[in-house]
Amino acid sequence: MGKLILSLEGSVIREIPLNKERVTIGRKPHNDVQIENLAVSGEHARIVTLLNDSFLEDLGSTNGTLVNGNPIKKHILQNNDVVEIGKYKLKFVAEALAPQAPEPASIEDFEKTMILRAPAGENPPAASPPPMRRGGAEGDGVVPMRRGGAEGDGVVTAAPAAATTAPQPSTSPVAAIQILNGPSAGREMVFTKSLTTLGKAGVQVAVIARRPQGYFITHVEGARFPVVNGRTLDAQAHPLGDHDVIELAGVKMEFFFKHP
Repeated sequence: MGKLILSLEGSVIREIPLNKERVTIGRKPHNDVQIENLAVSGEHARIVTLLNDSFLEDLGSTNGTLVNGNPIKKHILQNNDVVEIGKYKLKFVAEALAPQAPEPASIEDFEKTMILRAPAGENPPAASPPPMRRGGAEGDGVVPMRRGGAEGDGVVTAAPAAATTAPQPSTSPVAAIQILNGPSAGREMVFTKSLTTLGKAGVQVAVIARRPQGYFITHVEGARFPVVNGRTLDAQAHPLGDHDVIELAGVKMEFFFKHP
């Protein structure tokens, strides 16, 4: 669990543990971090924390939010980042994690990177998807994903899980997504990490978190929110069910459980 150290002109005022999924910052009293200063908007910014990752978002404040001296709209906080709101500073201190043994390169590449490309109108794909391994009824099958891709592809990145995270019990179903449209249609990624980031930076980004209660998708970046089964989500975490269809950054994908 990370924390914020609030200070003014070099004097530390308080420490704020990020022990909630959402921490709001602003001048109004209902905020988790209230800063009574006219340079601070009523609802200035918020921090969304999912497992070991914290995402800062400016809420359309009048005077803006700076991180390390640079104005931001959305930002993934890194250890020792300094957030400036008015004359106040909030230093982000990440939770210290135990070192994690490196995985073999091939497995790491498979888990951490997957290419997502939005459909390009009527243009045919540059390359055909890999052949399907069919089983059961005609048309069924699983397509193994390929590493790498053409320049300009959107990237799906799985954030490393904490070393203390226990492996998923064998009784719980393993989840995966399969791309439904575009040149990458048919490709599949299995969720082996506790937190997976999907989308394209600067366009639309969401995270899927594995919790004891199941899998949840949360909007992180972009003016448009993810769509699940034709319904646009809001800022709250949304539970995912078997065969839910997610639309994100122009790509449709099916979330499903890999039953034995």
